[in-house]
Amino acid sequence: MTGMRVAAEARGMVGAPFRLQGRDPVSGLDCVGLAVVALGRAGHAVTPPEGYGLRMGDEMRARAWLAAAGLSEAEHVMPGDLMLVRSGLLQLHLMIAMPGAGFVHAHAGLRKVVEMPGPPLWPVIGLWRASHNQSQI
Repeated sequence: MTGMRVAAEARGMVGAPFRLQGRDPVSGLDCVGLAVVALGRAGHAVTPPEGYGLRMGDEMRARAWLAAAGLSEAEHVMPGDLMLVRSGLLQLHLMIAMPGAGFVHAHAGLRKVVEMPGPPLWPVIGLWRASHNQSQI
């Protein structure tokens, strides 16, 4: 599995509807669902975390979920990396890095998965990269 494959799988879901706790590109995805489906389609199966909400701002809990999923923290962004960002005072968000620049994410305001060019709109608090291990969170 490569980061390029994760990025391609995420890009293939652009236009899917947004749905909180969504895990299906047809019926809707949230940011976690987008990451879980893109990673799974790229060969890194993970079980999504439970007990999170739109206003979950617990960074340590999110980091624990990502590590338990078999993802490794990275120092420099590469295609397919999960970008953990702080999109609000009490809100964390996951986005998937694209080749060159930009990212794909489940945009709650636009009610769909979108690809956006350029740097992230919010502070990046961590980068996470898939390994070849399959894990559950």
